[in-house]
Amino acid sequence: MSGKTVRLAAGAGVLALVTAGAVGCGGKQGGAARDDAASEVTCEVTRDTRVGIATGNATGVYYVVGNALAGQLSDATGGRLTGTAAETGASVTNVEQLVAGQYDVAFSLFDTAVNAVQGKDSFSAPQPVAALARIYDNYTQVVVRNDAGIASVADMRGKRISTGSPKSGTEVIANRLLAAAGLDPAKDVQAQRLDLTKTVEGMKDGSIDAFFWSGGLPTGGVTDLFTTAGDRVRFLDITPLLPRMAELNPAYQAGTIGRDAYRTASDTPTIVVPNVLLVRTDLDANVACAITRTLFDRKNALVQANPAANGISLETARRTDPVPLHRGAEKALTDLGAR
Repeated sequence: MSGKTVRLAAGAGVLALVTAGAVGCGGKQGGAARDDAASEVTCEVTRDTRVGIATGNATGVYYVVGNALAGQLSDATGGRLTGTAAETGASVTNVEQLVAGQYDVAFSLFDTAVNAVQGKDSFSAPQPVAALARIYDNYTQVVVRNDAGIASVADMRGKRISTGSPKSGTEVIANRLLAAAGLDPAKDVQAQRLDLTKTVEGMKDGSIDAFFWSGGLPTGGVTDLFTTAGDRVRFLDITPLLPRMAELNPAYQAGTIGRDAYRTASDTPTIVVPNVLLVRTDLDANVACAITRTLFDRKNALVQANPAANGISLETARRTDPVPLHRGAEKALTDLGAR
């Protein structure tokens, strides 16, 4: 990331544009020690530690919730643990940079996380990552311009389609949906690999016919689009493709984008996939425990940042198999469940 400009938000919530090289990029900012597997997990962070959190597009829910989590770490740990959240390309990129040590915590779609630990698709070998918890679900949001002549994913042939940021979880799902509809993502559509901000701009000015987005409800960029161009765009029901998607990964399930999410005329059936918070397997267990505990103890603050965080629940937190739970997260979830 050296030499590239990224948007970072400090734990205090102040946003600034800084060069990645100047701050050492996320996990290099004074980071967490490696785990001593033989030591007891106490959840006590005994030295000043800063963790970098890889999120996603600036107008997406990962970014909003990640900043809120970063802002809660210091107060929850007596100042010993602080967080910095960064705008990134999301899931696949997040895993790559997490493993490279550029960040200490990463948001990821569950299907991408499964691919990572199994060494499939975007990953040539199993990646040394573990989960802190399963968190809220992402909703696959496929939006089309009313004048584009698109009534199904198959109708996207020859159209200008934003498939999401390169190496994002959105791009993975978009390409799978296109393939499930009988299209070659590399040949049959004019793929625009854009982040959500540029995608929304393209939908508004007519340079993009449709887009895929995987995110929590509501997502700020999508809200902006439906607020300003609601009479020119609509959601597409993609659930006819669910059986084929579920064959690829059982994480894909049926869901609904409620009409209240974006003040649309009706609910829209769609495909959902859970999110997980990932860390490296060798992250200090006490740091992993403290982050996991903060995630649940400060849930109300995360919900205030975005309602999608309501989906964070102890009932589903452990459902990360085949992605292993970090032993620090195991300790935190056990203690939280005993309260």
